[in-house]
Amino acid sequence: MPSSSLRRLIASTATDLGPDAPTLCDPWSVRDLLAHLVVRESRPDALPGVAAPVKALQRHTQSVQDRVASREFEDLVGQVVGGPAPWWPTRLPVLDRMVNTAELAIHHEDMVRAQPGWEPTDLPQEVQAQLWRTLPMAGRMTYRGAPTGVVAVAPGHGRVALRKPPADAGTVVLRGTPLELVLHAFGRGDHSRAVVEGSDADVAALAGHRRSL
Repeated sequence: MPSSSLRRLIASTATDLGPDAPTLCDPWSVRDLLAHLVVRESRPDALPGVAAPVKALQRHTQSVQDRVASREFEDLVGQVVGGPAPWWPTRLPVLDRMVNTAELAIHHEDMVRAQPGWEPTDLPQEVQAQLWRTLPMAGRMTYRGAPTGVVAVAPGHGRVALRKPPADAGTVVLRGTPLELVLHAFGRGDHSRAVVEGSDADVAALAGHRRSL
């Protein structure tokens, strides 16, 4: 399954970089990012604070994550590779593909692309294919408030409209691999190699759009 190869890749990259290397999720280090991955699939009590902008929930999540991050680094790496407990919902392959592939691929690049002289990861084709299947639903959510239309094109995979243009704007076309398109959709535009096409005004407007689920 796609996430298995991604987990091994994360483990290898994290080990090579070391626990204190920076990530794109500033101020998180590699250690913090691994702790986040462990918490999101082992501590249901901490999940609300991952996405909900409620300070009390966020404080609890941060407290849990800090405790997890204090573990031995090798243990964190091993838990990420091993995945969630047998009772966790994403142990089901269909949920694993839907929920974890994009999360793991993005966070792997958060490690890689925070380093000097980085190059895009050459992901297995099955992972790229799953990222492309994930993009329509995820992209329509992250671009839902975009000031322009958005169309994504991935050679060999297809073309999908993610946002209809408002009445006073045009459409921006994003071209790249599914990985680059997913990174752009999830707010990593400055570190995505997706090619952005459109009028100067529309490209600038989309670049200023803050994306989140």
